[in-house]
Amino acid sequence: MTLRNDQSKKHFAEAKDIFPGGVNSPVRAFGSVGGQPLFIESAKGPYVYDEDGNQYIDYVNSWGPAIVGHAHPEVIAAVSEQMQKGFSFGAPTRLETELATLVKQLVPSMEMMRFVSSGTEACMSVLRLARGYTGRDKIIKFSGCYHGHADMLLVQAGSGVATLGIPGSPGVPQGATKDTLVAPYNNLNAVRELISQAQDQVAAVILEPIAGNANFIRPTEAFLKGLRELCSEHNILLIFDEVMTGFRVHPNSAQGLYGIKPDLSTFGKVMGGGMPLGAYGGRRDIMERIAPTGPVYQAGTLSGNPLAVMCGLKTLELLNGESFSYSGLADATRSLVEGLSSAAADEGHTFSADSEGGMFGFAFAKAMPTNFEEAQSADIPSFNRFFQGMLSQGVYLAPSAFEAGFVTMAHSNDVIEETIAKAKTVFREMKH
Repeated sequence: MTLRNDQSKKHFAEAKDIFPGGVNSPVRAFGSVGGQPLFIESAKGPYVYDEDGNQYIDYVNSWGPAIVGHAHPEVIAAVSEQMQKGFSFGAPTRLETELATLVKQLVPSMEMMRFVSSGTEACMSVLRLARGYTGRDKIIKFSGCYHGHADMLLVQAGSGVATLGIPGSPGVPQGATKDTLVAPYNNLNAVRELISQAQDQVAAVILEPIAGNANFIRPTEAFLKGLRELCSEHNILLIFDEVMTGFRVHPNSAQGLYGIKPDLSTFGKVMGGGMPLGAYGGRRDIMERIAPTGPVYQAGTLSGNPLAVMCGLKTLELLNGESFSYSGLADATRSLVEGLSSAAADEGHTFSADSEGGMFGFAFAKAMPTNFEEAQSADIPSFNRFFQGMLSQGVYLAPSAFEAGFVTMAHSNDVIEETIAKAKTVFREMKH
């Protein structure tokens, strides 16, 4: 299958003259997988279309938000109607309360919340709040978990940092990360030891409840339960970063899936339906410390802007309507990973895959990773070959071995079967 990429090459050459690396987010540059990044012209349902007119089955889906499929007509109609009333007011709207009420219904731990414009902003703000509430400075994160690009969080951050081989980031002063402690994912003893060494100075433990920025890493039941118990015992706030897992893996997000109630949470991606929107929230007594009711300051000119809120509101309404089934989404995603695994086995490749809801991951390894260190030991060159092979077949996967993939309600059985058939071809070609 031959796909033209003349226009993408042309646009990438122009972009490199004006954007660092030709992109506005590093992983888009195809730095680790090689080759030419796609310049997307449009998207519809389960497909994206590049500037050369090529169609691709999309498993990136804007890195997760497009759970109802690209350009869903009901979302388009709702946003278009709102757009006629104005883009942004810098003042409260009833839409904000409507969306927040729906979020609270779906995720009861979000007793009170604040809207922001990105997942990075949500994580940065929630940790400031945690420190302000507890009067403590230190936080514990996990290697491979990415919580945005705030200075204090660019420590063993997985995802784009790992993809580019950057250990942290130049420009982050040592003082910004001196209070950031790092433990291996799924290692409760390491967390216990850090808490002991920190001597009552840990404000919060933050984690992705399914780590999607280091491939796809499940927490063990004992790990999540143990974190909750440890945090309660030591008066440490437990924070779930559900920017990726929120409304993606379960109607009530990962905390509903696992039955663990965090003190605070962050959301984004699906919550905004593809527009810039995030949120942080949780226990009322903690959230009331945020200005203007409390002393912890955070603000944003475009926070809760009506276009983003309407896009998110309509997306969540569709997800909870009669036409959508989370079990159907989970079945489709499971069919995909089982089909990929079977196709790989048929051609003699060492390959593992896993999924939850509409989120999945795979690795050229004997088993799926349980922490970031195991994810790094997978066969990355084989992943890169598979990525390029699938791209040439018209299937768009995340251009990094350290990123989860996403299925949407627009990915029909026929689309899944077509993907598996293309994968069989690629696995066969990889043997030679």
